[in-house]
This record gives sequence, structure tokens and C-alpha cells, in this order.
Amino acid sequence: MVTALTLPLPAEATVRSLPANVEAEAAFLGAVLIDNRVIEELPTQLGAQHFFEPVHARIYERILHLLDRKAVVTPVTLRPYFEADESLKALGGVSYLARLTADGQGLLAPRELAEQIYDLALLRELISVGRGLVEGAMDTSESVEPMEQISQAEAALYKVAEGASGANEAKDFGQATRVAIQAIEKAFNSGGHISGKTTGLDSLNSKIGGLHDSDLIILAGRPGMGKTSLVTNIAYNAASRLQRDLADGITVEKSVGAATAFFSLEMSADQLATRILAEQSGISSEALRVGRISREDFQQLSFASQRLAELPLFIDDTPGLTIAALRTRARRLKRRHNIGLIVIDYLQLLQGSGRANDNRVNEISEISRGLKTLAKELSVPVIALSQLSRAVEQREDKRPMLSDLRESGSIEQDADMVWFVYREDYYARSVEPKEPTESDPPDVRAKWEEWRSLMERITGLSELIIAKQRHGATGKVRLRFEARITKFSDLAPEDMRATYGNDD
Repeated sequence: MVTALTLPLPAEATVRSLPANVEAEAAFLGAVLIDNRVIEELPTQLGAQHFFEPVHARIYERILHLLDRKAVVTPVTLRPYFEADESLKALGGVSYLARLTADGQGLLAPRELAEQIYDLALLRELISVGRGLVEGAMDTSESVEPMEQISQAEAALYKVAEGASGANEAKDFGQATRVAIQAIEKAFNSGGHISGKTTGLDSLNSKIGGLHDSDLIILAGRPGMGKTSLVTNIAYNAASRLQRDLADGITVEKSVGAATAFFSLEMSADQLATRILAEQSGISSEALRVGRISREDFQQLSFASQRLAELPLFIDDTPGLTIAALRTRARRLKRRHNIGLIVIDYLQLLQGSGRANDNRVNEISEISRGLKTLAKELSVPVIALSQLSRAVEQREDKRPMLSDLRESGSIEQDADMVWFVYREDYYARSVEPKEPTESDPPDVRAKWEEWRSLMERITGLSELIIAKQRHGATGKVRLRFEARITKFSDLAPEDMRATYGNDD
């Protein structure tokens, strides 16, 4: 049995009170009541939860509510809301509201007062996290997982660093509505088709409205379908759009682009970089790998690399990551680089916590839940690639279905969207008939001609099947795929009509 030593705490540690400055809170509230514009000039997002004195918290919350309704807030307009407040009676009743504005000292330095109130609130939150860490570390029962405790501790510290100490509190419907209106406004300003982060593909953006914060998107396909190519294109498009918007003076909040974190558990960072260079320079990946390029190609490649040097795309190619380690690294990237999109290639290469390793289905379930939790915690879209079972190959129609997701039904359950990549030319090429000679009978030549005609029509075309979408309808998006440079792009309208007619 494991025993723990009991260490005595210093005497002063048991009597020290939580860090707070009630006088600073009162002075700041007085400044706001004298001049409501003080709140508009605050350098920090000060909320009611940052006040130590509960009465001050309720007063500030009511002030924010009235200002949101475009009302002028003074001790007189606040009075009706606090006449029955029992806690305020202990401070002298509603006359306390007038006393807050008596000397007006808060107007001398309202920004500094707000910063102090905010900083002291973070210190109190740190103390709370520290207490939880101590209590957890003192638990020596066999059911305790130290690495899981470390992951939880980092998550708690991340919330403090982001000023999200009140993130787990229930939000009133007014707050939720404001967030929804902001998303609708972004979609309206973008021309009516993007309310989230852009994929860089107009046809896909129109279908899904962009990549939405807190969503887990599963992109699946059989080997050779191009799922890594597609997700690399999307990662580049989002990062490139943010870079372009910032250069044009558009803020991060108003941009539909995003700094992107790409966790590549299968390919190295330089292999991914080669793919992006091939796409942007128009030189095939194979030619780049073997160096079979001309001097003009090399110059074009050099120009492309210069353009991409400052791209906000961060690649982590650490192999064998656990879901806990991935979440830790993602939080760090969010804090340092404000990433707005996370890509994982691919889900089955992640490892669980170790508790579910005896059962692969349970481990995959833990990983998919962890990715969904990460998307919500960081409020960014997460795209995770996934393998499909071989059941696809046994069917005449090779188009994937939700039941083909490999190893766990929880992937489908946890995902907000499920996409499948399907390329008919991949399968048609594998059944190429022998090229006929002059001596072959007409039916052999006809069969080969039929195959050749089919290949001419479908080569370079792909389907992105939206098999699940919580926010909208399912369906298909037709795309062009240039295998030479591993690039997906929108089909031209004339190509769409020639290939698919009027079929949606």
C-alpha cells in the first residue's frame, strides 16, 4: 500500500486571505456610474465573475445588461434593481450606489483599476487550480492516472491563461444569441456562404458554410483517394487566407482564414512542405523529390517558397502521440499563435491514455471523444482523417458509407460532420482491359474503347460525400483533382455540366 507523508504548512499560509482589492472594485464601479464610456476603453474583458465582492459582481452585471440595451446607467437607474438586495442592505442599502460616485477618484485611472481587478481574479483562479492539484496529487489510490492529472492541470491552467475562469458557467440566452448573430453577420458579409473558416473550395463552402468553431470533422477514405492531399489543401487555403486578410488590414476576428496546426503522425514535415510547394509552384511532387526540374522550375520554386515563408501553418510531425499529448500541444499552439484550425493525419495513429489499450474499439472511442472535447475547449474546428474498413472493396458501388468507418461507431457519433473522398478513376484504372490488337475480335476492341471513353470522362474528377452534417443537409460536392501536384480545386461550370449534367 502506498502512503503519503503529511507535511506541515507554514503558519502564515493558513491565515492568508485570497488576493483582492474591494476598494479598487468600488472605485472602478463609481467611475463607470459617472461615465459609462469607461467600459468601452477597457484593455481587458472584465466580467462580473472577476469581482471578489458578490455585491459588486451583481452591480457590474446589471450595468453591463443595461448598457447592452443602450440605457444610461446611474445610481438612480440602478436603484430599482437593488432595493430588495439583502446583501446591499448590510452596506447601507441603495444609498451605497450613490456613495460609489461620491469622490470620483476612479476616473483618474479606470484602466489601471480594471487591470488590477482582472489580475487579482486570475490569481484567485490560480489558487483554486493549485488547491485542486494538491488534492489530486495527494490521492494515492491505484485508480489515479498521474498523466491524466497532468493533462487536466494543463487544461485548467490554459483556461486561466486565456482569462476563461468563467467558461464553465451557464450562459444566458442573450449571450448565446449575440454569438449566433456574429456568425450570421460573418456569413452575410462573405456573400452568403461562409459563417466559419474557409476551406478554399467555393463549392464545399457553399455546402457546409465553412468550418465551424467547436466542430469535429472526420474526413475518411480508402488508401489512394487523396484524403491527405485534400486536408493539406484546406490547411494551406485557411492559413493563406488569414495571411492575405491581415495584409489587407482585416482583423483575425473578421477574417474567414485561420492560423492552422497540422499534426502529421504519418508524413514528415518536409514531405508535407513538398506537397504544398508542388501545389503552389505547379511542379509535380515526384519531380521535386528526385530533383528532375529545370533552372526555370527551380526559380519558380524559389519564388513559391518565399511567398510561403511567413505562412501561419504550424506542422508537428511527432510520431505516436497520445490524445493527451496532442491536446497539450494544441493548447500551447493556441496560446502562442492563436491557431483557428487543427488538422490530424490520422486518427488511428493516435494512442489512448493506456487504460483502454486492451480494447482497440474503446481506445478509438476515447480518442474521438478527446478530439471533440478539444474542439469545444479551444473553440476551433478540428479535422481528423480516418481510415475505412475493407468492406468498401467488396461492394460493386465503391462509394463509402458511415458504416465503413473503421473500428468504432463512436467516430460517427462524436463527429459533427463526416466526409468521404471518392475517386471513380482510381477504381476504373485498376480494371483496365488489355489493349486490343488488330487480330482481336470486335467485342474486345469495343470493350477497351468503352473503358477508354469512361477514363476520358472521369479522370481527374472526385466526389466529396457529406455523409453527416449536424448543421445542414448531406450530399455530394464534385471537385477536380490534379494528381501530379496533389491539388483539389472547384470544377468549372462547363466541366460540371459535361460530366454530371444537371444532377446535384
